[in-house]
Amino acid sequence: MSIETRLAALAQPNFISVLKNIARGIEKESLRVEPSGLMAQSPHPKALGSALTHPSITTDYSEALLEFITAPSASIDEVLNELEEIHSYTYQHIDDELLWVSSMPCQLGDDSSIPVGQYGSSNSGQMKTVYRLGLGHRYGRLMQTIAGIHYNFSVPDELWLQLQALENNQQSLQEFKSAGYFSLIRNFRRYFWLLLYLLGAAPAVCASFVRGREHDLVPLGNDSHSLHLPYATSLRMGNLGYQSDAQSSLVICYNDIGQYSRTLKGALETPYQAYEDIGLKDAQGNYQQLTTNLLQIENEFYSPIRPKRTAAPGETPLEAIEKHGVEYIEVRCVDLNPLLPNGIDKPTSQFLDSFLLFCLLKDSPRTNNNEYRQITENQRRTVARGRDPELELLDGDKQRNLVEWGLSLMAEIQPVAEMLDQANSTDQYSATAAVMKARLQDSSLTPAAQLIAEMTTNNETYYGMAMRKAQEHREYFQSRKLTPETTEKYRRLAEESQVKQEHIEASDSLSFEEFIAGYYQ
Repeated sequence: MSIETRLAALAQPNFISVLKNIARGIEKESLRVEPSGLMAQSPHPKALGSALTHPSITTDYSEALLEFITAPSASIDEVLNELEEIHSYTYQHIDDELLWVSSMPCQLGDDSSIPVGQYGSSNSGQMKTVYRLGLGHRYGRLMQTIAGIHYNFSVPDELWLQLQALENNQQSLQEFKSAGYFSLIRNFRRYFWLLLYLLGAAPAVCASFVRGREHDLVPLGNDSHSLHLPYATSLRMGNLGYQSDAQSSLVICYNDIGQYSRTLKGALETPYQAYEDIGLKDAQGNYQQLTTNLLQIENEFYSPIRPKRTAAPGETPLEAIEKHGVEYIEVRCVDLNPLLPNGIDKPTSQFLDSFLLFCLLKDSPRTNNNEYRQITENQRRTVARGRDPELELLDGDKQRNLVEWGLSLMAEIQPVAEMLDQANSTDQYSATAAVMKARLQDSSLTPAAQLIAEMTTNNETYYGMAMRKAQEHREYFQSRKLTPETTEKYRRLAEESQVKQEHIEASDSLSFEEFIAGYYQ
């Protein structure tokens, strides 16, 4: 069924209001750094609560890599306001430290200088730490200091019911929703190069990040401390970021839940010699990784988008999806934009909603291994050369100019944006689509180009630019006074999370060996 038919059905006056109930949530990572720009060596601040159990403030790989999590909401303003609150509260409790504003870190020492996240003595807490130790052994800890924004997205059941009636589909609602989210994911993977171009904000890195590694980066002007590629968009999403030789052989299938589950389980169960060589435990009998298989857990597979379901206690993420279906999707390819205090703003969120709804409504053929390889190649090209006006991408059996293809996609996204305008009684979605179209027509308007221009104009290093923005953002968040009620809310959440962690630790009855064995059954 064509996207035009689906749009026409949803645009009916008695249905269009359901689009107001699209929900989104944001997870934003930021490194804590010392005033020198070096990664903070201090433990996770006690005033921020337990990283194991706090619903809004946790850590990702490193003890210094904070992760802020907003509640899902049908209001973009609510989500961004909550993200600002978490930043402001955090700045009250990290003394003279700063939150690094870029996806790519700076001022890095060797692997041993990167503290791995600690989650207490419970089995689940120890498992999180051992998993991170394993990531460090497998890929190096430097790679794990990269930060990004995860954008969680779901559409209301009323919209699914309308689409199901339109297609005369006889599945259960949950089966139809899961199939629809996998359809969205396949289209997203086909077209997410467009997001790398439009939103990519990591065109340069600090020389310390690639010390001792092979790379094809070049100095920025006369600055040997800052390295870049002249047309790069998001180096975080390329071979300097979340890529690995081990995972390059993995082909995870998104045609349906069954194929997704089988291919991902295969990676979880496949022994991998290089990881066997590392060893499950060290000479003292301490775990170095959770398993020696290709993946320790599902989340180790890096994908720009994931199907998600909130798991019940004792369930793995994959089990939850198999049993209960897909609940929402998580977009993982959005860089922190150093030019924005939150790292993301309302227009970016509005465009992501338009883009994701377009991916959902557009016909989405099942994929195959050949298309999988093309998707990977288009990602690689856009990361390194996305702003090159001559860049060609692979589209089936032909090559296609990125700008020309991008403008074609924007023409399809525009009616989706207009429908979201109508549902929300605004013109902002269309206005944002026009801004993104202008970025395609003039690459100097992209965040990646703006960052390079700012460094060049100010004669700044990558480090200098990021530190200046970090200090500006700290002043912004410190000037934003929280109400006593909001401060008390986050103080209470921190206290409750500590109590919850203590309860989990006290209630463990199995040894860690038994716990891990049970998990992998």
